[in-house]
Amino acid sequence: MPRIHLCFLWHMHQPFYKDLLSGEYKLPWTRLHALKDYYGMVRILEEFPEIKQTFNLVPSMMVQVEEYASGKARDPFLEVALKPAESLTADEHAFLLKNFFHAHVSRMIYRYPRYGELYEAWTAQSRVPGAKSVFGVQEFRDLQVLSQLAWFDEEFQEHDSEVRGLVEKGRQFSLEDQALMGRKQIEILGLVIPTYKRLAASGQIEISTTPFYHPILPLLCNSDIASTAHPNVPLPRGFRYPEDARHQLQMAREYTERVFGVAPVGLWPSEGSVSDEVFHLAAECGFEWAATDNGVLDRTLGRSSGVDGTYRPYSWRQGNNKMQVIFRDHLLSDLIGFVYSGMDAGDAARDFLGRIRGNSRGILDSGRDALVPIILDGENAWEYYDRNGRPFFRELYRGILADPGMCAITVREAFTRIHADPLDHIFPGSWINANFDVWIGAEEDNKAWEFLLAARQTYDLAKTATPDQRALAYEELLIAEGSDWCWWYGPEHDSANRVEFDQLFRSHIANVYRALGQMPPEDISRSILKASISESHADPSGPISPVIDGLVSSYFEWMGAGIYRVDARSGSMHGKRFLVRELHYGADAGKLYFRTDFHDGTDDLLASLDARLTLRRHGFESECSLAVHLEKGKVSLKDSNFDAKDVEFNFQTILEIAIPLKSIGVESLESVQFLSSFWHGGLPIDALPQQGWLSISRSEKGEWVG
Repeated sequence: MPRIHLCFLWHMHQPFYKDLLSGEYKLPWTRLHALKDYYGMVRILEEFPEIKQTFNLVPSMMVQVEEYASGKARDPFLEVALKPAESLTADEHAFLLKNFFHAHVSRMIYRYPRYGELYEAWTAQSRVPGAKSVFGVQEFRDLQVLSQLAWFDEEFQEHDSEVRGLVEKGRQFSLEDQALMGRKQIEILGLVIPTYKRLAASGQIEISTTPFYHPILPLLCNSDIASTAHPNVPLPRGFRYPEDARHQLQMAREYTERVFGVAPVGLWPSEGSVSDEVFHLAAECGFEWAATDNGVLDRTLGRSSGVDGTYRPYSWRQGNNKMQVIFRDHLLSDLIGFVYSGMDAGDAARDFLGRIRGNSRGILDSGRDALVPIILDGENAWEYYDRNGRPFFRELYRGILADPGMCAITVREAFTRIHADPLDHIFPGSWINANFDVWIGAEEDNKAWEFLLAARQTYDLAKTATPDQRALAYEELLIAEGSDWCWWYGPEHDSANRVEFDQLFRSHIANVYRALGQMPPEDISRSILKASISESHADPSGPISPVIDGLVSSYFEWMGAGIYRVDARSGSMHGKRFLVRELHYGADAGKLYFRTDFHDGTDDLLASLDARLTLRRHGFESECSLAVHLEKGKVSLKDSNFDAKDVEFNFQTILEIAIPLKSIGVESLESVQFLSSFWHGGLPIDALPQQGWLSISRSEKGEWVG
């Protein structure tokens, strides 16, 4: 009988944060993700020995994990976390407050009551310029400990007596607690590589890899190839160093074989970026299969591949070189990455498997096996999930095992079970829109490529440098070729660490010159970044009483309202679609008012959309909610768990809602917290705010505040 073969490929990657000249790690994310994602994602499979998967490990990330596990990594973030709170300087206080709340507010910070208290104290303090700090020695030590514990894998939080003891203690941590937190980090980091080796040796997982420092290989070979997918895109001077692409591939294969005991045959080219030249290089280096996105398959075939085309393997061949290829199901992969975190774990798993069965039905009925490639980031999504995604994975894996017509296999196994269709070429593109626009073409991106090219040419001409100098300079060049720097340049993405990424890239470029004994060019000292877009929030300034007609009928009717504007960038992960542009809110003596403005180009979502508004009185756990349904321009009440008979709502060009205070058990306006969420086809697609709650109240002086 034909079966559904699920191929999960989890891509584990972080940029190379270490400065080779100073030896210092500039950001902590490799360490923090290793504490939970790199370890926990593979460890949970031991509960389900019949589930097989592929893990793509980027060597430049694993090198960092090795150094952390040895205790030799110089990480200022960890050093400050472990320093006795009594000895912290004023600068270190500021460093802690700036950097140690960088975690998902709802899932990671508020999970620990004391961490939530500290977060609220910090946000309140930061909103009043010159306010006296409420953080003393104990507050800082509690922040030092909890900001690290929040990243520990569920296994240790639940089953390690020492870690569980810290979690249960919750506050008033001691110096001994702080030291224990540091020791447990090294212990967990030391388990990462042995766990992968153990499961690889058992055959339960296959380890694939990526070029060593995660470069966009087609652009290294010839950056002008970007114009194939996007004609007339403005490009910098051509960067043509296929020898660097080959070297990055060879280094990756050699490293993975040395550390894990077997040479990888599988390749996830950085960001799924492929071209014919890249496949030739990969085949010559010993790789047998590669993976990319089904958007690239569409461009290769010159038509929509559909489910039937995506759910099968392919064999690319040119001359004596061949490469087996799978193409990820973009939609299903993105549902895990961006949507299911907002759902109950069991509902999400059932929805996912139900979609796979529905997609595969026609293929199975034709007598053919279905190969379903699910390929996505293996680390960043889980902090948005309840308990780091572990309940979702258990529900998902149980569901797979309960279905006799479904199995989970490695990518290499897939090619032994299902016949591959031939390809005589591959379209040059990445997993994002089957082009390279994220990494080249924008002003910031092109400036970075100009810096890289100038440094590469300087290296070529530095014939008098010693072998050691040239080796260090070349290593810095390979690091600077990584994709992560241009991920943050240009208009597509934003991050709280965007400035640090810019500094890191320019430092690696400068280190090329320094390693060669030369003075770096002056222009490298200036930021590549242009103005950064960010969300903005203005508190209410007075009472409002708008007409609830779904239109901006007067500029003045919402004057005095609070405004929460949403940054339209995608954050650290590409693919999330933002629906809402801004939210206006306010009140008068008897009603709360809410207005939602939507982004242009979202008519398809607005044709059938559920908008849910959740409210709670400040300081109380009880919540009440109201949902309205938008259907082709009409709006209706869908459900409510409070008295909604007097609620007003309308939608024309904007969504407006008015709620009597008495309906939610408030006679006059005390502090009320609220959030909005938006659902399409039963799946959450957007929320305001993205984390935490907004609030409205009147001060004792009668002033309107957020």
